[in-house]
Amino acid sequence: MSKKVMVSGCFDMLHSGHVEFFRQAAQYGDLYVAIGSDKTIFDLKGRETVNSENERLFMIKAVTWVHDAFISKGAGILDFEAEIRELKPDYFVVNSDGHLPEKRALCQELGIEYVILERIPFEGLTSRSTTALRERDYLPYRIDLAGGWLDQPFVSKHCPGPVVTISLEPTMEFNERSGMAVSTRRHARELWGVKIPPGNYELLAKTLFCFDNPPGTKVISGSQDAIGLVFPGLAYAYYNGGYWPEHIEHRMDESLLSFVENSLYLVSLGPRFSDYDVLSETVFNKDLAGALAKAADANWNAILRQDIHKFGQSLRDSFDAQVAMFPHMMNDRVAALVNEYRDRALGWKLSGAGGGGYLILVAERPVQGAIRVIARRESN
Repeated sequence: MSKKVMVSGCFDMLHSGHVEFFRQAAQYGDLYVAIGSDKTIFDLKGRETVNSENERLFMIKAVTWVHDAFISKGAGILDFEAEIRELKPDYFVVNSDGHLPEKRALCQELGIEYVILERIPFEGLTSRSTTALRERDYLPYRIDLAGGWLDQPFVSKHCPGPVVTISLEPTMEFNERSGMAVSTRRHARELWGVKIPPGNYELLAKTLFCFDNPPGTKVISGSQDAIGLVFPGLAYAYYNGGYWPEHIEHRMDESLLSFVENSLYLVSLGPRFSDYDVLSETVFNKDLAGALAKAADANWNAILRQDIHKFGQSLRDSFDAQVAMFPHMMNDRVAALVNEYRDRALGWKLSGAGGGGYLILVAERPVQGAIRVIARRESN
């Protein structure tokens, strides 16, 4: 009897990358495809699908390597849970950018072998993604490498310090509520369309920050989001009790960008929960803010010296300093993921405010199943 294999996903705008994923997964046995419903995709991605769930079901069922397909009845990142419990496949297969600890834990509970594939195009074909096919979207994302929260006056008033960011090419579509400046990026699209216009970087970033926080905004989005999106390469923004930094240092040296992007690995946690409140039970004082500022300065200096060990340690020190002030950034789910990668990484932190998003690792060797990023080198 043939083994049963299951995969899950959105599979909107079916393309050769999806078909190659099906082909590779089908090498393990009869392939069953769980398709995210239109509602689930909207909740996770913050956008309508191009092809409806019924259209996607029709197309995927027609693919040679697919034994059967169905619309998942659940919601969220484990929308296929009821179906996998009923089907009881021998294998559950994901791509590296679809890997989640919750998926692996569910497979372990059910005795299903969990397989992570690298996203490699079929021989002779160009790599494809739904993001690239939706339109030529040049708007970047950003990672705050260290010092995040110092762009808020309620932190930097206790001790001034920098936030270190890197601007990323949009090589994939990062989830909503994932700490990758997705909401600010959406406002950039409303303001400018699919690419950042030419001009003075600081003026453009200020414009986006103001557009992101119109008069009457109760919770101000930190300006590091706008700075990290607009400034290509690396930025060091120094805050001293204000919403806008006192000065910004900007580096685009090829060696520095290559160093950072070759050191970083992202592991998805899925989007943060809707009721997540990082601002509850917070603690602020000069020592705690000072520890965050010190770690961010060490992070910047490690990048300039291309010292991967100090880069990893400063990333970890920055995260520890954040958790000391914002204890809800750490929970059992995050702690379990950190413990899983502890021996393979030199340092780690969560993207953005935590509660979901991505665990960002600094490592000397490739991390299986992790997502790689590309630093943005030009303004457009």
